[in-house]
Amino acid sequence: MESTVSTKPVLVIGGGIAGMTAALEAAEAGCSVVLVERSPFLGGRVARTYQYFPKLCPPACGLEINFKRIKNNPRIEVLTGAEVTALSGAPGDYRATVKVAPRYVTEACTLCGACAEACPAERPDDFNYGLSKTKAAYLPHVMAFPARYAIDRAACKDGCTACKDACIYGAVDLAMSETVREVEAAAVVAATGWAPYDATRLDNLGFGRFPNVVTNVIMERLAAPNGPTQGKILRPSDGKAPQKVAFVQCAGSRDENHLPYCSAVCCAASLKQSTYVRALYPEAEITIFYIDIRTPGHLEDFYQKTAGEARINLIKGKVAKVEEDPATKDLLVTAEDVLSGRKVTERVSLLVLATGIVPETRGLPEAFARDEFGFVVHPEGKAGLYGAGCVRRPEEVSATVQDATGAALKALQCVVRSAHHG
Repeated sequence: MESTVSTKPVLVIGGGIAGMTAALEAAEAGCSVVLVERSPFLGGRVARTYQYFPKLCPPACGLEINFKRIKNNPRIEVLTGAEVTALSGAPGDYRATVKVAPRYVTEACTLCGACAEACPAERPDDFNYGLSKTKAAYLPHVMAFPARYAIDRAACKDGCTACKDACIYGAVDLAMSETVREVEAAAVVAATGWAPYDATRLDNLGFGRFPNVVTNVIMERLAAPNGPTQGKILRPSDGKAPQKVAFVQCAGSRDENHLPYCSAVCCAASLKQSTYVRALYPEAEITIFYIDIRTPGHLEDFYQKTAGEARINLIKGKVAKVEEDPATKDLLVTAEDVLSGRKVTERVSLLVLATGIVPETRGLPEAFARDEFGFVVHPEGKAGLYGAGCVRRPEEVSATVQDATGAALKALQCVVRSAHHG
């Protein structure tokens, strides 16, 4: 017989892979859960990823399984477009204020797309990091959960009701307004995830100035079939296939002026993305500029296999500057080759910056303790507030899932203790 913990729920802040895992593990152990996500869909950064390393498989199947588990579990309440604006209390007795933005589309939505077809306004597609546009009435992405359109009213023209007029199911409700919920919780899990380091702050690497300098998260969307280029990795400047691609490791990481720490996954991510290039363009040349290649544990085999392929050149040396040839929009990458002791300049057609992981603190209540870099920490002897995933430390997806399972167990222990003492 399935056990049920009858007490206050666990509040999970963040609906990426860490938040979904924590919510599911707690709910399937018998606890009720309120899962709060800022965006209109669950899945976070993983939903924007083309393939996992080292297996090089898409995350779609794993996400689909988790979405089904959430949909079928009555103990999980999902609030999208929501943010925790205040949190107070103690273990077993927290009170959170949750602000829920209007979606303007109800559960009557059938995904017919008539609202988007009729919509005259456009907005930058944040799922694709602004590389493409959607209508103001939009489906966040093809596998979005909840499977429902949303309307970005900030992008709408004044007084426009085209989406509402087009919906024969009456699913568009433009009179929706913001709501505020008070949620009581026995424990709270922060799973707000991560953001890529702002590459425009790396003046010498040219991001934001030269169109053919992109970041690793942008590269992930360029390779994805549901991305802005339908899975073709093309130069932003002219839409042509790149003949030579370079990756700059530690773009802002391990640098006292930017991120002093190692982000743990960037080396493996660039090696993975080199396989994207090779699959599309077998004759393309690939150069990886690195300080140290860090692929700990089981990823060492992935490094040896990928780096050993033909047409991949690894140069140990920090990139000093990136310049653009104005005629071709090619990039001239200058670095010191430490192993040969020479300064080298490589001409490449596309440059990918492996930017580091920054803890996502938007929507993270002040009650959570953090270290000097903003990562959530668990002070000794403290209970009730837990971090999970990349808001706690940089890590790969499989480690994030394990970390979130541990956070769920700690939260569940807090719930049980509070039930016994209640």
